Amino acid sequence: MAVFTAASFLFCLLCIRVTVAKYEPNWESIDSRPLPEWYDQAKFGIFIHWGVFSVPSFGSEWFWWYWQGQRREPYVTFMHKNYPPDFKYQDFAPHFTAEFFDAKEWMDIFAASGAKYIVLTTKHHEGFTLWGSETSWNWNAVDLGPKRDLVAEVASAVRAHSDLRLGLYHSLFEWFHPLFLQDAANHFATNRFALAKSLPELYELVLTYKPDVLWSDGDGDAPDKYWNSTGFLAWLYNDSPVRDTVVTNDRWGLGSICKHGGYYTCADRYQPGHLLPHKWENCMTIDTKSWGYRRNAPLADYLTIEEIVETLVETVSCGGNLLMNVGPTADGRIAPIFEERLRQIGRWLRVNGEGVYNSSAWRAQKDTVTSGVWYTSRPRQNAVFAFFLVWPTDGILLLGEPELAPGQTQQNQVVLVGHGPVKWEPAKPSGIRVFLPQLSISQMPCQWAWTLRLTGAK
Repeated sequence: MAVFTAASFLFCLLCIRVTVAKYEPNWESIDSRPLPEWYDQAKFGIFIHWGVFSVPSFGSEWFWWYWQGQRREPYVTFMHKNYPPDFKYQDFAPHFTAEFFDAKEWMDIFAASGAKYIVLTTKHHEGFTLWGSETSWNWNAVDLGPKRDLVAEVASAVRAHSDLRLGLYHSLFEWFHPLFLQDAANHFATNRFALAKSLPELYELVLTYKPDVLWSDGDGDAPDKYWNSTGFLAWLYNDSPVRDTVVTNDRWGLGSICKHGGYYTCADRYQPGHLLPHKWENCMTIDTKSWGYRRNAPLADYLTIEEIVETLVETVSCGGNLLMNVGPTADGRIAPIFEERLRQIGRWLRVNGEGVYNSSAWRAQKDTVTSGVWYTSRPRQNAVFAFFLVWPTDGILLLGEPELAPGQTQQNQVVLVGHGPVKWEPAKPSGIRVFLPQLSISQMPCQWAWTLRLTGAK
């Protein structure tokens, strides 16, 4: 594995190009880069929020900020009841042990979910890095806690799975870093933190681990010029070892979200409900109240598999990717409820994945007659896919959007995916009426939502 030094970072900044750069350090040029095709085809990824916040595992991964930044009552009370008065957030770090962490086991679970990429939080806003960062001395997983390079272990395990790609999350700012606080007090007229801490980490992550997704977050209300985002992205797209495959998001400074970058996230749990003109991603959580693991989470706070499937088909129908988050425990386990949801969505995708992976948005995203029906297409196969979330009680599904010429032929066919061809007829004034087969529970192709493949739909 390549060793990154401060000298190599300086070289990256000062190296002289012998050829003309394809992408210039401005948003017009950066935004002109085509999105690598693999990302749109993948459709589904897994987010992993893991760090020192996994030790208290109370309330939220924003525990430190809510406890000492905002002094929120539940967090202050929790600390008062359970820890001595002089306890500091840094004292949690030795208990971030990861003794049960097995990267191969994680990737087996994620691969079973049907995900095509994972995004690991290498550093959240607390500043603790999951690798031995040169700029995060004594506040990283190699010096404290696990005393292991967790990013390296994840990267190696990902690459052992041919169907998975590596993504790395990195927070630009840190809540309580003195250099960032000083820059903020100067209204970001100075950028000591960006140059000494954040940018070296970004170069280090790319050069050492070579991710296919670089997921930036946490601008701290500082503009992209403070972070030198366009300069870094120009290097990433022109000269980095992942320049041809890497995908980036839109969180590169105040005002860049939903406006600049490889694909848009716009907001956490973003779901526009309609087709967008730019590729986007819905990053969301199985635990609806937190990205990090919570010991105090009640069952009602976890999404059901029905809700997850619905979120996935709506996202893909509207042209987005779904990035679904799990929060591991401080000792490195994927909690059983997360594993169950992951394996459930994987079973669903094994049946219905042909309408998800490599699909495109159709002319209509949802049906205009029957609610709970979403569409995708695969033009090369002359196929349209209709996902329906509720099995009609009378077995007849009315679809208002598709139109098929009369006649049951190979070129004019409706198939219940995982089962076989089904009868249909044109409906008036438009659409088709599908006669679903009478199936026992054991004969159902899947349990939670179903897919029709329409061949020859206009």
